Amino acid sequence: MMDAHSGARLTALITMITAVAACSGYFPDDPTPWEEQPATWDDPSPPPPPRVSAVPPPPISGGTLLVTSDKAFAVAADPDRDRISIIDLATFDVDTTIALEEGDEPGRVIEGPAGTAHVALRRGGAVVTIDLATGETHRRPACPAPRGIAHDASTGLLHVTCAGGELVTFSSDLAAPPVRELRLDRDLRDVIVQGDSLLVSRFRSAELLVLAKDGTVTGRLKPPGYTQTVYLGPKMYGEREFEPAVAWRTVPLPGGGVAMVHQRGLVTPIDLERGNRYWAKFCDWSLVLSAVAVMRPLPGEAQATLALPAPSVGGIGTGVLPVDIAVSPDGLSAAVVHAGSRTLVETPLETLEHYDGFDTCELAAEQRAIALEDHGEPIAVGYDGERNLLVQVREPASLLRLSALTGEALDKLSLLGESRLDDAHFMFHGAEWGRTIACASCHPEGRDDGRVWNFEVIGPRRTPSVAGGVLSTMPLFWDGSLANFDAFMQEVFLLRMSDQLESREYLEAFAVWLDAIKPLPRSKPADEDAARRGEALFNDPALGCATCHSGERLTSNETVDVGTGKPFQVPSLNGVAARAPYMHDGCAETLHDRFGPCGGGDQHGATSALTPAQIDDLVAYLETL
Repeated sequence: MMDAHSGARLTALITMITAVAACSGYFPDDPTPWEEQPATWDDPSPPPPPRVSAVPPPPISGGTLLVTSDKAFAVAADPDRDRISIIDLATFDVDTTIALEEGDEPGRVIEGPAGTAHVALRRGGAVVTIDLATGETHRRPACPAPRGIAHDASTGLLHVTCAGGELVTFSSDLAAPPVRELRLDRDLRDVIVQGDSLLVSRFRSAELLVLAKDGTVTGRLKPPGYTQTVYLGPKMYGEREFEPAVAWRTVPLPGGGVAMVHQRGLVTPIDLERGNRYWAKFCDWSLVLSAVAVMRPLPGEAQATLALPAPSVGGIGTGVLPVDIAVSPDGLSAAVVHAGSRTLVETPLETLEHYDGFDTCELAAEQRAIALEDHGEPIAVGYDGERNLLVQVREPASLLRLSALTGEALDKLSLLGESRLDDAHFMFHGAEWGRTIACASCHPEGRDDGRVWNFEVIGPRRTPSVAGGVLSTMPLFWDGSLANFDAFMQEVFLLRMSDQLESREYLEAFAVWLDAIKPLPRSKPADEDAARRGEALFNDPALGCATCHSGERLTSNETVDVGTGKPFQVPSLNGVAARAPYMHDGCAETLHDRFGPCGGGDQHGATSALTPAQIDDLVAYLETL
């Protein structure tokens, strides 16, 4: 229940939302279409207004819980409230709460030398080191968008991977600058020490890079695709192809190797005439599946020489948004937390290496699913010393302990702090009524999954990002056919997702939360001189780049034919470096490829006369936007 102050604040916010929406063109003047939508509640009385957080919570990233190797402490990073909680597992009470700077958004937590922990600050551009006994902290700048973090006990080195492609290495001297900085592929995620090598995952592509001691990339691994046989009718079967995508979390295995929890995305063309739906209640028609790829060292080979999983194993027959995975202390089992369906699946690792839950659309006999919806929104998981499961809950901020034997809740510890309950946030991540997909399934962290989806009739379309003020780029959709947010929500949220809205207030709250999603912090250019030369080319009227890509959002919001077959919406170039592949159909794997055969030629900027060096400069500038 809301108190009077919260209710007044919400009323004021809804009034502001409506005013902003009317001025911006988010919604049409006539709300009749929404009034005609059937009610989604049993009680004929009007639904309550949406619950809106005073501070819009960021999209879920997951993997924010550490259990120390001695099982004495749990360390929970809270990106919603910019703080860290240290929990004494013997007493199951909060030992210390550490306040961070506003907007730090703490993410991955790893153990350092005895009695310390390191936390990557996803938007704070730094790593913070914590003395677990005293709560004392030390902050070191790393890169604009730190993601993964690993400590090498044999060398004392701390490795930090960044969304911009940086790999930054620190010594054990907290006052010293980095000892090494490398530039790798963008979209780096987790990093794991394997002997003298490093294993680095990439978020959207689910690729695993193998780095030698000198930082050279010596290998690239990717989970195999998956073929699903589906029932089409009496004596009729068909096949659907999936590819790996969105590696939410990659963790080390005892004895070497990794377990990567990721999504699978449909490759087979989607028939929009079949109910115009993206969603399904059963896995045999879902567009996105959850899976775990277990990669172990090859016998007799170096630790970093890993074997890929066998084809068609590792699928989990239930769950939406697998944002975290933890391996049990004995190395035999794993627990996967699904933020979208608010469930936890525990499974023997051996089962993941021999069984696929999507063959039968259910778990194996030795796997178990635990419903967590009564406890809040789960975002991370770990094991305590007695093999009980620890689940970090985003809202209300808490740590849940589940019985190793029964899965029942033994304790629930409040981590206190202001509420970040927000219905719009839940609408984006939630998968109600047994649906197998959420908005965040294709727009992880409010961005995009880096995939090109194939649609019957209209052809291939790449997933657009929704971060960085997407509603200021209306009209929406690839061809600009949806004039405003109201039209978008009716087409996508209601028709294709088959989701429901309680009222127009929910629509307006969702628009405001969506528009608050921040883009990735930008990395510094590798060559600042090249970026400056590229900026001059971009703004050269003879080339015409800035004719369409202008203003604060770097888009004219027009629908234009640039030589690619028909008119398409001019996209914003803000954060474009993080949005490969490019063009509406994803035909350009890189920004360089955008200036190749599939880019539309001189109808899409008069760039054909530029030299390769000038194209390099132009790309260098685009990567700074």
